Amino acid sequence: MEKRIAIVAAKRTPFLRASTDFFNYDADDLAAFALKQTFLLSGISMSSINEVILGNVAQPSKAANVARVSALKAGFDIHIPAYTVQRNCASGMESVSTAINKILVGKADVIVAGGTESMTNIPFLYSSKMKSFFENLMKAKTVGKKLKVLSSFRLSHLAPVIGLIDGLTDPICGQIMGTTAENLAKEFSITRFEQDDYALKSHEKALKAQKRGFFDEELISVPKKKLDSLISQDNGPRDDQTIEKLQKLKPYFDRRYGTVTVGNACPITDGAAVLILKSEEHAKRDHDTVVGYIKDYEYAGLEPHRMGLGPVYATAKLFKRTGMRLADIDAIEINEAFAAQVIANLRAFESETFAKTYLGLDKALGEIDTDILNINGGAIALGHPVGATGGRLLMTLLNTLRSMKKNRGLATLCVGGGQGASFIVEVE
Repeated sequence: MEKRIAIVAAKRTPFLRASTDFFNYDADDLAAFALKQTFLLSGISMSSINEVILGNVAQPSKAANVARVSALKAGFDIHIPAYTVQRNCASGMESVSTAINKILVGKADVIVAGGTESMTNIPFLYSSKMKSFFENLMKAKTVGKKLKVLSSFRLSHLAPVIGLIDGLTDPICGQIMGTTAENLAKEFSITRFEQDDYALKSHEKALKAQKRGFFDEELISVPKKKLDSLISQDNGPRDDQTIEKLQKLKPYFDRRYGTVTVGNACPITDGAAVLILKSEEHAKRDHDTVVGYIKDYEYAGLEPHRMGLGPVYATAKLFKRTGMRLADIDAIEINEAFAAQVIANLRAFESETFAKTYLGLDKALGEIDTDILNINGGAIALGHPVGATGGRLLMTLLNTLRSMKKNRGLATLCVGGGQGASFIVEVE
């Protein structure tokens, strides 16, 4: 990128475990809260916005264009257009990179980007047999034909298709995301204890960050449905988590030989994140308080059954194009879809064999210092509302750099379907 893009405001809702206090809010509701309060808190006028772009994965049927519905619910003028993007787990980042491209080519001055997800409300679907039953019943015109169709009904027709499981299963390799993490655990010889130990540290770091108020800078408060109180904090970090409890959990995706459990994987989560983007010149001209800058970004593709390695693939492309290296990075956020996936990336980054075999490089990208990795915890503790996580990673990283009084960071995640995304951010 020839020019940096400024983030002049960045806020998110609390991230809540599925079926807890956000169970009555759909994706458009959560995004509307985030949009409205981001503008109220920033002091930036909604009328200055050229467009709203939000990422979302499991688009609710009642909101065919989540971004547009959310924007109108939040109070945006009807003349401000909005649209939704989808790149699985990187949908929140896709919204940001789409906004960047529009600003860089002069199509817009100020864009709202981010993402939203209500994983609680991903629906159950009728089976194909039940669907055919209803269709045949509607087509039957006489009593006799209707009775014939009714007589074909079987209780097994009522077995639902669980939308969440369907969405988390890759149609190309036929594996659910947890199984792809098992693949990496085997490929990189990652033990169950290593995964549980990593998960425990994620909770411990997130709890420490909560206690010192680190997340207060990025969080907004959302009213409970009954309007009797406000939700102001993520509810994923567990203060009673121990290695003993984690070790007792049974493998979830490979019951017999597996090592991935619900304890060393991210929880199913609801939440929304919003960022306001301008060109650097525009932000300085308006004397905005700048949260930070996007320096550059890159996406990469890889085998769907190894999708968890997306960060090393995307970062390799990004470093090759920009000339940067790990030594230039002060803090790193890698999305914790699974502990096995993060550990696999750490080993791939430092492996010369991996670099030569898969990345086309002469040497390894380098060893990641775990002291600068996910300093305030990650998705294993905080959660991973898939459409919103990309936005959360960027704002958390920028706030981390500011708290450290450091300059440059790397935000990266793996993407279901076999992709990776990496962004370089800077603060001043």
